[in-house]
Amino acid sequence: MTIRVVVADDQELVRSGFAMILDVQPDIEVVAEAGDGAEAVDAVRRHAPDVALLDIRMPRVDGIEACRAISAAGDCRTVMLTTFDSDEYVYEALHAGASGFLLKDVRRDDLVHAVRVVARGDSLLAPSVARRLVEQYTRPAARSRRPDPRLDVLTARERETLLLLARGLSNAEIAAELVVSDHTVKTHVGNVLAKLGLRDRIQAVICAYETGLVAAGDPPPGGADRAGPSPAPARK
Repeated sequence: MTIRVVVADDQELVRSGFAMILDVQPDIEVVAEAGDGAEAVDAVRRHAPDVALLDIRMPRVDGIEACRAISAAGDCRTVMLTTFDSDEYVYEALHAGASGFLLKDVRRDDLVHAVRVVARGDSLLAPSVARRLVEQYTRPAARSRRPDPRLDVLTARERETLLLLARGLSNAEIAAELVVSDHTVKTHVGNVLAKLGLRDRIQAVICAYETGLVAAGDPPPGGADRAGPSPAPARK
């Protein structure tokens, strides 16, 4: 199946370069290019691509706002591009619904890999990386640990699953923690994402912190240090 892509960047040479790299791949087709966020949103609406590559800093409508609009409107997944290696931008992009984040000096092969990873429904940042970012940006606004009504739709086991997702555990680790099969964990994860209206595991991590289910500084299960990044993309 061909992966349809929209590339948005206000620098024409950068935009064209990314488009050329992707368009020569046998399984990828660049269906449109855009020079700003407004054009990107319109291109996604007209061409219904699988993936949108969005520069964060663009005129009229920036990449964060474009990502938010695209994520709310349909199934197109977004990968954010920037020259700024800043955790703040990563957090804002993920919070807006992005499924991946790349610096503009990304290697050719890594760019192609990123599009393929996101197109198949995976996330480009491991949940443990997102967890560190969320901890950093929720720490100044620490809240009381009162239950959030958004979590009322979850069963007790689904809430446990969300808690373990937020701690950065893989499906296999969650299965061991809950003493259930990998298939059961996959079902629980799918139910959590569906009930809370979340796109992927990264969004689940953010939701867990925003609802107060997990707070910055909470110890991981079993006392193990799970703060390090996972080498593989996050999967449902």
